[in-house]
Amino acid sequence: MYGILQRGLQQGLQVTWTLGKVIFPITLLITILQYTPVLPWIIKQISPVMGLFGLSGEAAVPLVLGNALNLYAGIAAIVSFDFSVKEVFIMAMMLSFSHNLFIESTVASRVGVSAWLIGGIRITLAIVAGVAINLLWDGGAEQAQYGLISSQPETLNGWSEIGLLGVQTALIAVVQLALIVIPLMIIMQFLREKGWLTKFSNGLAPFTKLLGMEKNTSMTLVAGLTIGLAYGAGLMIQAVKEDNVSKRDMYLALIFLVSCHAVVEDTLIFIPLGIPVWPLLAIRLITAILLTMAVSLLWKRTDHERRKETSNENSYNTF
Repeated sequence: MYGILQRGLQQGLQVTWTLGKVIFPITLLITILQYTPVLPWIIKQISPVMGLFGLSGEAAVPLVLGNALNLYAGIAAIVSFDFSVKEVFIMAMMLSFSHNLFIESTVASRVGVSAWLIGGIRITLAIVAGVAINLLWDGGAEQAQYGLISSQPETLNGWSEIGLLGVQTALIAVVQLALIVIPLMIIMQFLREKGWLTKFSNGLAPFTKLLGMEKNTSMTLVAGLTIGLAYGAGLMIQAVKEDNVSKRDMYLALIFLVSCHAVVEDTLIFIPLGIPVWPLLAIRLITAILLTMAVSLLWKRTDHERRKETSNENSYNTF
């Protein structure tokens, strides 16, 4: 038992160091940018585009903050304005697909998948979802009720206070990462050495097969679905190393997870905004399943055509 604890702790510290090197500088930079003219300038530039999604110009604020930071920053910005239920639902849907882009996309790239691909898919899904909901839903014109949520922006004086807040926020992000990743790695090490992960993977085999992946991808999917891309990346990295997850399956797993990672938490936090959350959950899951299946089929067809061409070339050369 002590050996398992030691190996799990070592793995957890190693993953925390790997991810912390990404999370700390990005969190520091984005936190400081909030108090500079950079983010307000970006918001001003994209405000005219909000009409494409049926949103007012003020919606650019939560969308930019949510994508640059996280869902909580986006929600805090939403409650600062008076939006309709439809506008809040559209923003919630867009932010569910696309939030915390810099950290989550970069961290996901640590398992060998392009950060640009991950970010591009998430932004595309957010844009398509926003336009589709605006065109297809005629309801939600009433003003949204935000319950007990309140927003109190923090006022800072001088660059020293801003820098101190940035460092503090970045350190808290890394500590929070460690508090989640290290216990998870110890638990996963125990389950792995006791054979429980094999049983779990076998149980999820039908679902992973439906998505076009091998059953050894199951732990990657579970990690991303439950605790998200950033924190789940630790388990994903371990899965790639120890479960021999292929590059193809890792790409498919990440494509699935960019659509619906941390699906329970990311759905529940929108409840106080007074919007219907079941459609939010359903749209994300259905999108993830259909998108992954489509990419899997396309990938198989491309591989088949490539092997066929190679076979023809070999036959010709032999002749």
